[in-house]
Amino acid sequence: MNSFYVFSGKKIKRFIYIFAAALLAAGVVYVERGNITVFSEAAPSAIYSVPTEKKLIALTFDISWGEKRPEPILKVLEDKKVDKATFFLSSPWSKTHPEIVTNIKNAGFEIGSHGHKHVNYSTLSNEEIRTQITTAHTVLTELTGKAPNLIRMPNGDFDKRVLQIANDLGYKVIQWDTDSLDWKNIGVDNIVKRVTTKAHPGDIVLLHASDSCKQTHEALPLIIDELRKQGYEFVTVSELLSQSSADGKEVRDSAWLNDSLEDAAGL
Repeated sequence: MNSFYVFSGKKIKRFIYIFAAALLAAGVVYVERGNITVFSEAAPSAIYSVPTEKKLIALTFDISWGEKRPEPILKVLEDKKVDKATFFLSSPWSKTHPEIVTNIKNAGFEIGSHGHKHVNYSTLSNEEIRTQITTAHTVLTELTGKAPNLIRMPNGDFDKRVLQIANDLGYKVIQWDTDSLDWKNIGVDNIVKRVTTKAHPGDIVLLHASDSCKQTHEALPLIIDELRKQGYEFVTVSELLSQSSADGKEVRDSAWLNDSLEDAAGL
């Protein structure tokens, strides 16, 4: 015996509505996939700034090559009596410039890792990511006598795997809210303006002490003077983090990179 179902108009209309809603939801997810946070609240995330009402700001300096720029920058910090800042050092550079590493350490500045090879870690396998981080860890620990626990990935590049592996190895991944764009050599006045107008309480500022950044040491005194005039106190990243247990800003997937990331050539 043949059998068949009879659908009422209401049932057909309901089915069409449900099907259309499912298609719409799928479309939204597809279109917005590049903007979806890929981590749950409990998952590791990168830190861009720390919510605080206090006028605290962390100046950070990345170094991965060259020997002409670090000393002038250290001299400016000394002359301006800024004794709290954070330097993120790549391990190959540190191995070939141990005396500069020692000067940074003796000045009392915080030292974080800038990884080993200056490549995008999101392109590496899990094992390669782990090797890059642990290699840099060993080198910096031997040179400074203290194991670093902060890391800024080369080019600021990461994905959820990089964050998870870094977290498993005891690291916090540090990004920035204010990019000085000193790595583009946009001019002293422009560097100063970018930092002093974008600065805010709990801010992490990206600067460089690599040789390709030719104007940082000239802009730095003006930045320090203006930020002090605005009432800011300079602290290390670790001191800034101690102000809050917040996870920082939303972390997006590996297809997204901040517009102001360092160029792939390595700085």
